[in-house]
Parts: sequence; C-alpha cells; structure tokens
Amino acid sequence: MTADTVDIAENIQHIRASIAVAAEKCARNANDIHLLAVSKTKPVSDILLAYKTGHRDFGENYVQESVEKIQALAQYSDIVWHFIGPLQSNKSKFVAEYFDWMHSVDRFKIAKRLSDQRGPYQAPLNICIQVNIDKEPNKAGVMPDELIELATQISSLPRIRLRGIMAIPKATNKLDEQRASFAHMQALFKQCQQQFSDFDTLSMGMSNDMNVAIEHGSTMVRVGTAIFGARTASVQNKVPQ
Repeated sequence: MTADTVDIAENIQHIRASIAVAAEKCARNANDIHLLAVSKTKPVSDILLAYKTGHRDFGENYVQESVEKIQALAQYSDIVWHFIGPLQSNKSKFVAEYFDWMHSVDRFKIAKRLSDQRGPYQAPLNICIQVNIDKEPNKAGVMPDELIELATQISSLPRIRLRGIMAIPKATNKLDEQRASFAHMQALFKQCQQQFSDFDTLSMGMSNDMNVAIEHGSTMVRVGTAIFGARTASVQNKVPQ
C-alpha cells in the first residue's frame, strides 16, 4: 500500500469521524449527512483510491476535465457524479448527459436546457439551486427572496428532480456571521420543504465551516483539499493499470 493510498483513506476516515462528532453535538444522525468528495483538478488515480474506501460521491466543476474522468471511469457505474461549478449554456448538454447531480443552478434558462437535453433513457437530473445567501455582488446564486419563484418554475420541468439548495457563504472567521448565514439557509430549506415534495438536500459546509453547517441542518458537506491534498495544476485522466 502506497503512502498516497494511506493518506486518502485516512483523510476520508478522519472527515467521517468529524461529521459524526458534529452530528452528535447537535443530536443529529450522522447517516443523514452525506460527504461529497470534491475531486476537481485531481487525477483519476486519486478518485480510485477514494473509491476503494467505499466512497461513491464525487464533485467536479470543470466540464471538459470531468467528462474525461467520467469516461475513463465508466466501468465504475456506481459512482455518483456531482457538478458543483458555474455552467455556461453552451456546455449544459455535457452536464445533462454525464452527471447525476447539478448543484449550482441559479437561472431557469440553465435548468430548462438541462431538462431538454437530459436523455429519456436517463433518470431525472437531481438539481440544487444555488442561493447567494449573503447577497455578494460578485458571487453566483439566486437572491434569497427570489428562491421560491425560481424553485416553482424548475419543479415543473419534466427531466429534472428538484432536490434542494446549495450555498457558499462569504468567507469569515466570525462565528456569529457564519451562524447567521447558515441559519438563513436552514430557514429557506424548511420553507421549500413545505412546498416541494422531493426537497431533501441542504448542501452547505466545507472543511473550515463544516461543523457550523451541520449544526444548522446541512445534509451534504463538500470537502476537497482535506481529502485529496492541495490542488494540482494538471490532471492525468487515465485509469491506472
């Protein structure tokens, strides 16, 4: 067993243990909190090392790179692929064809294209709406007060399954500000759950704010560097022999 194998396996084990501790502190079941391993910029070999630990959910945000990975790992049909980055309209067909989840929808136009381009032989594409929870001018996401209207529009699309909301709150070391952002997301999530039948995913929290996110109801946390290490400049998308 190589050092890299030990590192990734141990890192995943450590993150899962941290999730369990955070869940216990707020009287939640750790099994209700899913770990999304953010594998963007990481080679296929690293994804396979994580896969061998039993992990199945991987997040990507570069279309060309991710399609190459998905094609290279096609034999591992139980991998669940999540697209978590911004999406240009002219690349929506690739997400519609190759991915199981799309986390960063903030316009009806994109959702409509994804629905139209999703194959009839495929299961509906799971969608999360990205919310600009802190109303940052340079960040993607629908404004909180426009969420219900957009969710209502998206929920009517035939090849889409609206599953929840996602946010990346502004970076801050102030715990009270973190709590306020996550509490607002939790309130929006509960409001949507009352109106949309399949609404079960509150995707928020990363390595540095995961505990606070879990405290406020997150059902999916996104972790990259703490699992795979620092980002790499180039990716080799060949399956190791």
